Amino acid sequence: MPGGNTRTVLHFDPFPFRVERAEGSVLVDVDGHRCVDLLGNYTAGLFGHQVPAVRDAIVAQLDRGWAIGATHALEIELAELVCARFESVEQVRFTNSGTEANLMAIGTALHVTGRPTVLVFEEGYHGGVLSFAHGIGPLNVPHDFLIVPYNDVPAVEAAFAARGASIACVVVEPVQGSGGCIPAEPGFLAALRRLCTEHGSVLIFDEVMTSRLHPGGAQALFGVLPDMTTLGKYLAGGMTFGAFGGRRSIMAAFDPAQGGALSQAGTFNNNVVSMAAGVAALRDVLTPQALIALNDRGDELRDRLNVTFAGAGLPMTVMGVGSMMNVHTPDDRWVALFFHAMLAAGFYLARRGMIALALDVTDEQLDAFAAAVERWAADPAGAGR
Repeated sequence: MPGGNTRTVLHFDPFPFRVERAEGSVLVDVDGHRCVDLLGNYTAGLFGHQVPAVRDAIVAQLDRGWAIGATHALEIELAELVCARFESVEQVRFTNSGTEANLMAIGTALHVTGRPTVLVFEEGYHGGVLSFAHGIGPLNVPHDFLIVPYNDVPAVEAAFAARGASIACVVVEPVQGSGGCIPAEPGFLAALRRLCTEHGSVLIFDEVMTSRLHPGGAQALFGVLPDMTTLGKYLAGGMTFGAFGGRRSIMAAFDPAQGGALSQAGTFNNNVVSMAAGVAALRDVLTPQALIALNDRGDELRDRLNVTFAGAGLPMTVMGVGSMMNVHTPDDRWVALFFHAMLAAGFYLARRGMIALALDVTDEQLDAFAAAVERWAADPAGAGR
């Protein structure tokens, strides 16, 4: 494998944390080191590693067969659960990943509007071929992208004033995940909703990560309804999964009975193992109460970390919403020092400073992490040793 891995974000110098197994919320690497998992597979591991209801559903399905090249009842049940959870999703189609979901949503918007331009935001990430951290990269799909600053309403208004007749859709994360867990500022999403309505553009919320922030997704948390929503990550209990959906009038493009001209391929779109895991996860585990409690715990942890950094006079802050957060600093060397210190203390987060809490992380583990941060903040160079 070039670079010794097949998922670039997981590598860090001098060498990555290579896991052998998971024991509850603890990851054990090939050398036997144990770390509390605070990364949650970049939000995909919301349910943790060993959820009995999800595991039992997967095992039961394996006993009935897998790689089934036919429609089946579980995809209907999961579609009903998804549509019931997210208000904007009147109809849904499944994919293999959030990246595919965003590709399909954008393609659908281009088709139904007959327009060529996709408005996206700086630092936005919508998949490996839809990344805008450094402009338009060589791996991005070749759409006509118009990139504007995130949380900048005047810039979006200027873009619509100049090119509104060509803008097919606006794709936005209500909280930028890979961009540092940056929340939409008050009024920003509402302004996007207004401009899309005025100009006949499709507003697409990328909720691949942010759907975990509220039982009805970030769209319910912020009180703004998009035309289409993309989903992925955790919603199949940790199995490979993606979905895109929205207003029935838009999704009719895939319905031959409604004159729809679009055809969606994908061998594993309705992967029966993912469908079984998703049904169990949404029906039996991810209750509104459980999700609200997790995000409340995340808010408390973020506040606690910010108090620690401020009290120590460190140039570090933690931004985010609920169970998603990211450490920010003007100099990345501080993040590197913090990351390696926490890894040595037995806590695994993203090298870039991202934390995504899972349901199985305990209050005792979060207290231990906060205490480790306090020790490090008091002596960053020596980490208390």
